[in-house]
Amino acid sequence: MPRPVKCRKVCHFPNVLEFLPADDTEKKMPIVLTVDEYETIRLLDKKGYSQEQCAESMQIARTTVQRIYEIARKKIADALIDGHPLKIEGGDFIICDGQSSDCSFGGCYNHEIYQKYAVEKGEGIMRIAVTYENGQIFQHFGHTETFKIYDVEEGKVLHSEVVDANGSGHGALAGVLNALNADVLICGGIGGGAQTALAAAGIKLFGGVSGDADKAVEAFINDTLDYNSDVKCSHHEHNHEEGHTCGEHGCGSHSCH
Repeated sequence: MPRPVKCRKVCHFPNVLEFLPADDTEKKMPIVLTVDEYETIRLLDKKGYSQEQCAESMQIARTTVQRIYEIARKKIADALIDGHPLKIEGGDFIICDGQSSDCSFGGCYNHEIYQKYAVEKGEGIMRIAVTYENGQIFQHFGHTETFKIYDVEEGKVLHSEVVDANGSGHGALAGVLNALNADVLICGGIGGGAQTALAAAGIKLFGGVSGDADKAVEAFINDTLDYNSDVKCSHHEHNHEEGHTCGEHGCGSHSCH
């Protein structure tokens, strides 16, 4: 019986999911870099982590980090040298919720925001996040600077506050919402990568909504919210296919342990 695959913790979902050669005269098959492979590149080459620190952050063995890293670098080299498109999608991963102490040494903003804002919810409380600007629903998720968070129980808002997103963008904002322990997101336009990240974090999306944020939450509570289940972000020309991700129920045909 094969050994179950352990999902790798990802603290920063990629904002850009596709890279294309400038000279696209010769169509070549894209090379797919998984999200967990991307994370090893980010931590080791961008952040300067050691393999031990990377393993601790992703909650996997150092030998697993070494193997993933070697595969990732080979894929990037093939894309650069042979002129293949490079896509980032799929893999065995979970979005960081900021609760792990392993994040603290690396400056994980999800960890910082969890420590600052994410008060434990009582049983039966739903936490709704809204992209927010001057009382209105901000229309481009990837450029959201603030969220307004509402705690709702038995059809009533118990508490609300405005939270700084700290300049995170697109898919990375899903990690912020996960750290805030949000159950629902109400927003305007949103790209495919961010939708994938939200799904991986187990956050329900209600997009294509505009107008007053407080009234939108009231409408949601009363089951009268007008939203678009097929919302697309007008700033994105390409719709990326959703890859294989680890959500709250595990990864595809296997479970994450």
